[in-house]
Amino acid sequence: MPAIATPDMPYRRLGASNLKVSALCLGTMMFADQTDEAEAARIVGSAREHGVNFIDTADVYSKGASEQMVGRLLTGGRHDWVLATKLGNPMRPGPNHSHYSRVWILREVEESLRRLATDYLDVLYLHRDYAGENLEEAVRAVGDLVRAGKIRYWAVSNFRGWRIAEIARLCDQLGVPRPVACQPYYNLLNRMPEVEILPACEHYGLGVVPYSPIARGVLTGKYLPGQAPATGTRAGRADRRMMETEFREESLRIAQQLKVHAEARGLTPGQFATAWVLANPIISSVIAGPRTLAQFEDYFGALNVTISPEEEAMVDDLVPPGHASTHGYNDPNYPFGGRPVRVAEAPSA
Repeated sequence: MPAIATPDMPYRRLGASNLKVSALCLGTMMFADQTDEAEAARIVGSAREHGVNFIDTADVYSKGASEQMVGRLLTGGRHDWVLATKLGNPMRPGPNHSHYSRVWILREVEESLRRLATDYLDVLYLHRDYAGENLEEAVRAVGDLVRAGKIRYWAVSNFRGWRIAEIARLCDQLGVPRPVACQPYYNLLNRMPEVEILPACEHYGLGVVPYSPIARGVLTGKYLPGQAPATGTRAGRADRRMMETEFREESLRIAQQLKVHAEARGLTPGQFATAWVLANPIISSVIAGPRTLAQFEDYFGALNVTISPEEEAMVDDLVPPGHASTHGYNDPNYPFGGRPVRVAEAPSA
């Protein structure tokens, strides 16, 4: 059954392409991990009913089990969905089971196609920006996949702004279509992509599809400053990526301030946070990655919310443009590399 176009679901072009995607993209990282197949089926059914036509997964999510579940849930309606997956993160031990060698890209796309029970991908993402990787080799491999009909479009995720520019140059040089999208970690507690990543995407024609508009749950306001997180939550499970990114005291305090404001407007905090991301005209779609149906359906309330100039100024006061909520913070997965340490030479004898 195709996605049902609804008055509440806007569709936007994915970057400079002619492909139109729903303003909300269903993220499936929790599928086959914290979300069983029955609940996942309810989420996919709700997405379809509300007009969502964009679904996102990755090979590394539950080591292929998320892709397998998505493949089963799209049976009979595959062509009604814009299906995106990713590769690049390690899938098993060994030097050639990750990153962007031609060998791994071609082999892993075949594996993803098998798990997703489809003969093509609408969008293939390179999942993360590995320093020192030979991007020309990756671009050539992706170009061959496009020409072979294995993928329709390709994209990047978690890439730095200058690397996006380098990829665009390589594509033009090699006669390969430019990527149509970038998937950064962007929300009102992490505005660092506004410095280089979002302007690069706008300039080179990439749509922006941010993940975690609610900062891995922090912007729902359910985590209280100075208190241990509830068991069963992502923070309560001490999720590694959450602990090293947005689970910081400054973020928790800001989330409580925003919760008061959102509820005064008749919104949930998550709806306000998602609406703030969607209010940026550079954004093509926002990834909603729920664990439960209730979490997913909360996102729909963000679609017709207007962020006023006064609210923009309020957010700017809480987290200045281009910054994170904590002064000096940077994701340890992506360290700064502009100042290599000079090793002092030992004095000669």
